[in-house]
Amino acid sequence: MITAAVFKANDIRGLIGGPDAEWDLDGARAVGAAYVRVFDLAGREFVMGRDMRLTGPAVAAAFAEGAREQGASVVDVGLASTDGLWYASGTLGLHGVQFTASHNPAGYNGVKFCLPGAAPVTPEDLVALREVALGPDLPPAPRRGGLRTLDVLDGYAAHLRSLVDLDGMRRLRVVVDAGNGMAGLTTDAVLGPLNLDVVGLYLDLDGTFPHHMPNPLIPENLVDAQRAVRETGADVGLVFDGDADRCFIIDERGEVVTPSVVTALIAGQELAREPGGTIVINTITSRAVGEVVARLGGRLVVSKVGHTSVKAAMAEHDAIFGGEHSAHYYFRDFWGADTGMLAGLNVLAMLGHGDATMSELAARVDGYVPSGELNATVPDAGVVLADVRAAFAGRGVVDDTDGVTVSTDDWWVNVRPSNTEPLVRLNAEARDRATMAALRDEALAIINRRNR
Repeated sequence: MITAAVFKANDIRGLIGGPDAEWDLDGARAVGAAYVRVFDLAGREFVMGRDMRLTGPAVAAAFAEGAREQGASVVDVGLASTDGLWYASGTLGLHGVQFTASHNPAGYNGVKFCLPGAAPVTPEDLVALREVALGPDLPPAPRRGGLRTLDVLDGYAAHLRSLVDLDGMRRLRVVVDAGNGMAGLTTDAVLGPLNLDVVGLYLDLDGTFPHHMPNPLIPENLVDAQRAVRETGADVGLVFDGDADRCFIIDERGEVVTPSVVTALIAGQELAREPGGTIVINTITSRAVGEVVARLGGRLVVSKVGHTSVKAAMAEHDAIFGGEHSAHYYFRDFWGADTGMLAGLNVLAMLGHGDATMSELAARVDGYVPSGELNATVPDAGVVLADVRAAFAGRGVVDDTDGVTVSTDDWWVNVRPSNTEPLVRLNAEARDRATMAALRDEALAIINRRNR
């Protein structure tokens, strides 16, 4: 069983098993078979990994069974972070699938896909996959595909360290909160050889998430790391999501450094290495990034929100780095793909090669007040977007690239439909807190009218 609802704009994700299931193991087998047909993989290999979710082994095995029945062979790397799967695809030159539901609750599972070299699939690819998976059962191929296993963890860790100058750093104390997700596997492998005092939180893999949900976008999930930074006198904290492709940064005071500020800092570091390079951001990344890029003579490209869109823009423009408000960070040297751990290494290098604190580094680029992302379930996202457009008419430049964005020289507001859930998402930013709060509250009132 599989429903159309699990096919999102960037991946597959939904409740698996139980009374409210959106897909099950038969559905995973059907997706595996459809995957081979859509990407023409009969007689070829693809690489497959999974996160720590309890349903992971069974879902991956069912998908692999469906794929092998269609004649594709599987290279199984087992437990892996999503960026570990990107690494495997990049080094092996193979199509890739990662079984993960990222930050979603324990009852969910899903699949992220990439082309060889960790290149993004397209929305059209996912539409084709949905149509074939929901269609009639496919007859088996004349020759069944094979299966082999491969351990890529050490290679992944060494590759990440090779991309950052980590020699001669002063010793840092670093809090790492894995949230019982895949950073619990990668932290020691990547950070272990470095001159660091690591304070680990929830590094054991546990798909029930007994301490907090692995979603660092929600402030309550950052509290434990913030407390640990303060109590241990750490220089910085790294907080990862469930599949470890996102990383949030906590400064030495226990305060959150917004992902846009982290994007600006890393962009500056990358532009110092390659002057004139291109940086990609999404439509709701802070203007602080664009100001840094302009000051350093770089080129800025703005993409729609979502890893497939940003990865495509990275490739199209040969960008050296990209960042999103959600703490996805993309590096050309990592096949243009997103990796939370590499972003963390870049932050550690900035700190370790200088005397400034994390808060001092952030203060150099932070000139705006963000609302943070606010979500609302609405009956009809299209109607809400029309309401927002009408309410803000004549007050700024309107851009419909990704939802509705209204902007002036001093502020912007964006309302867009979610790619993964039946929600609209609100973001606002201004040069001062009072203006931001007024814009945020006005947009929320417009949205909430449709919930009465």
